[in-house]
Amino acid sequence: MRALIVSGGALPAAPVTVPDPEPGPGQALVEIHHASVNPSELRHIGHFPDGAVLGYDSAGVVLRAAEDGTGPAAGARVVAFAAGAWAERAAFPTDALAVVPDGVHLADAAALPMAGLAALRSLRATGPLLGRRVLVTGASGATGRLAVQLARRAGAHVIAQVRDPARAGDLGAETVTDLDGVEPVDAVIELLGGPYLVAAWRLLRPGGNLQSVGWAAGEPAVFVPNSTFVLGEARTISSFGDAAAPAADLAYLVELVARGELSAGVGGRWSWERPGEMAAAIRDGKVRGKAIIDMDPTRTDDPANNQL
Repeated sequence: MRALIVSGGALPAAPVTVPDPEPGPGQALVEIHHASVNPSELRHIGHFPDGAVLGYDSAGVVLRAAEDGTGPAAGARVVAFAAGAWAERAAFPTDALAVVPDGVHLADAAALPMAGLAALRSLRATGPLLGRRVLVTGASGATGRLAVQLARRAGAHVIAQVRDPARAGDLGAETVTDLDGVEPVDAVIELLGGPYLVAAWRLLRPGGNLQSVGWAAGEPAVFVPNSTFVLGEARTISSFGDAAAPAADLAYLVELVARGELSAGVGGRWSWERPGEMAAAIRDGKVRGKAIIDMDPTRTDDPANNQL
């Protein structure tokens, strides 16, 4: 089969031929139709060994069900969150797979895993959201957009911090460019790090929780002396990185898309024959939402293929 692998510590110019995957007892063999790209994956390619198949987010069709009887049946349309996604085929653990409802394009499903899991699980960790004020920094990115939608759906008043309102579009939330003058909040989904983390912490009410999910700013966070002290119930900062056993949450996310209650946020699509074009668009900030890799742009077996 062909795959996009680490080559000399960098993204290859095109897919290369690699051995076919050999599924274990609790793994299904999946033919991948679409995958999505997270900017962090491009930034950290050098941390992976040469020859490693890149990518974590994908959607496709089960070619062979798991031998142990778990997971989706052969022929099922599925979304996956597991390593080795940028390939024609992959062996994925069945607890990393969810069936995609009819009518949901597999390209939309592929946009969800990493960003959707981060948004859903970090919001869940902050506690009940109904009637609470929730701040999302970096809200124009893929994770931020999903977090805004999910928080609003749960009944929160959402403050969406964006760098450029013209590029962010209508997020359906109170939108700000900086955090000066923002009233205190009950919870924060913090995606930028650096000075944004510090500013968001200052806005957190006693008893509130800040979920530190990303560090897109690439700058250190400097807290002045005594800035972590507050009278009353303790405020907390929590790290986020829980991607274990994502099947149930993936199923929930694609079901919301099927019901029209969540937009997957596809920002552009590229053939995997030209990965450099896709990577350049992401680095240059030209992709609003998730970048999708099409393994075969001529494929006609997806019921929503009219979006191609």
